[in-house]
Amino acid sequence: MAAITMNGVNQEEGGSGVSALDAALGRVGDRWSFLMVEALLDGPRRFNELVAALPGIAPNILTDRLRRLEREGVLIGRRYSERPARLDYSLTEDGLELAGVLRLLAAWGAMGSTGAEGLRHTTCGSLLEARWFCPTCARTVEETDEASALRFA
Repeated sequence: MAAITMNGVNQEEGGSGVSALDAALGRVGDRWSFLMVEALLDGPRRFNELVAALPGIAPNILTDRLRRLEREGVLIGRRYSERPARLDYSLTEDGLELAGVLRLLAAWGAMGSTGAEGLRHTTCGSLLEARWFCPTCARTVEETDEASALRFA
């Protein structure tokens, strides 16, 4: 099995494939798409509700991103009215998987920001930290000893 690094270079064959990061960004890789996914995490929303939840987004941009994310299988539009045709939008299983990515990105963004705060544990109020976990070995992977050796399979 060839290992693919973040830059997409196939280490065993020296070829250049699409990296996992390239593939992900190709599906959702812009600011509005991530913010739309965040807005849909609480449940389905209609077009006007998304406009209200995403201050500054132009209706044509919203329409474009909704269509693209639907093609990519991140969200689904369901008709709630035939005439005129009206849809509400909700996340698919793939879209719900992005919640973890958004949490990591938000935590990273909060580290260098003066107005944003990271996620907190509701029980004790402490800031949360992300850790990589290997389910096969049943242990946390520490950055100091293994992170540089991590590869996309």
